[in-house]
Amino acid sequence: MKRSMGRLGIVMITVIATALITTALLSDNRMALSADKTAYRSLKRFNEVLDLIEKNYVETVEADKIIEGAIKGMTSTLDPHSIYMTADMYKELEIETKGSFGGLGITIEMKDSFLTVVAPIEDTPAFKAGILPGDRILKINSESIGGWSITEAVHKLRGPSGTDVTITVMREGLDKPKDFKITRDIIKIKSVKTRRYSDDIGYFRISSFQETTSDELKKALTEMTGGNTALKGLIVDLRNNPGGLLNQSIQVADIFLKSGVIVSMKGRSKDANKVYDARDDGNELTVPMIVLINSGSASAAEIVSGALQDHKRALLVGTQTFGKASAQVVIPLEDGSALKLTTSKYYTPNGRLIQAKGITPDIVMEYQRNSASGEKQTRIREKDLKGHLEGTEDQPEESKTAADGSAAVPDDNQLKYAIDLLKSWDLFARMNRS
Repeated sequence: MKRSMGRLGIVMITVIATALITTALLSDNRMALSADKTAYRSLKRFNEVLDLIEKNYVETVEADKIIEGAIKGMTSTLDPHSIYMTADMYKELEIETKGSFGGLGITIEMKDSFLTVVAPIEDTPAFKAGILPGDRILKINSESIGGWSITEAVHKLRGPSGTDVTITVMREGLDKPKDFKITRDIIKIKSVKTRRYSDDIGYFRISSFQETTSDELKKALTEMTGGNTALKGLIVDLRNNPGGLLNQSIQVADIFLKSGVIVSMKGRSKDANKVYDARDDGNELTVPMIVLINSGSASAAEIVSGALQDHKRALLVGTQTFGKASAQVVIPLEDGSALKLTTSKYYTPNGRLIQAKGITPDIVMEYQRNSASGEKQTRIREKDLKGHLEGTEDQPEESKTAADGSAAVPDDNQLKYAIDLLKSWDLFARMNRS
């Protein structure tokens, strides 16, 4: 009897468990069906609107044009970095990442419905014309750009080398908008520049992360360290570096790290979850290192500075970075257009999310600009962008060359501080050991 009741109990438990699993599956299916119904109703509404426009709008319009506008509207409800690109815009993006394109040389983002300059790229027409981080672009060739997307504005700013474009900007400290007539040029970005201070301090300026950046940096390091004079310290300048290619930021960080995580990516899909580690090549420099950052340091520049900071490989000097810690993938579409979609956020080796927060330097120091113009800059960071995912400084002036071939003391308080700190590094190290 007991044995029979035991079997009955097992049967009852099995039936109940089966019923619970079936109920759960039905519940999941109902949720899926509910989501499908919601999407179906929305698509039905879209179809109805499209049909009404085609039949009743005052002028004949092409369905393709309306649908393209709808796709742009779709992406505009996402974060500022997810965009739909026409075939022409996609081609321009491919050209830009190769480090050579025609235009002015500025990185722009949308802030409070205004196209705002994040940073001008060094040695470009915009940089030489005096465009500053925080400048709000109001017009292009006297045409108001209200309602334009970033990609539309970029398309207008680009053009054949030698042609002129006038941009009207509003800048904090100015009483009225100011026109800048700029001659377009082929923007050939040499992303790495070097100088030597006091004959034993190596300075490496990385202006952006392009296809050749890590190769340029390796070559520059080899040339700098190949002489008879050993380096006492390194300075990597990432100020006003708007970012660029993810793989290049990883390779640059790997040049200075022997092991450990460089950056991790986390998103909704399994493919978006990745971890990138440093590899020991046996030739990493171990000299003291300082990285200069500011509010114009974004994306790839933040990956490098965050990795070096977390691994205690470098001391960060400057001001809070931009705070863009989202990764985008570009998905080509059949007609030659493409979708640039944010698929993940990236984290520093210690698990810090940089998105809308930025990297905080170890030593906070504002850049001091000697200017009698009275013009001020409006700092723009990721958190200021409309629709940003939760989670500038003035441009340093070029220093002159001293008689011995090394660079003279720079008129740049942040850089000068870094040089002085590296000069006294050994003294502090000896004091710490005693």
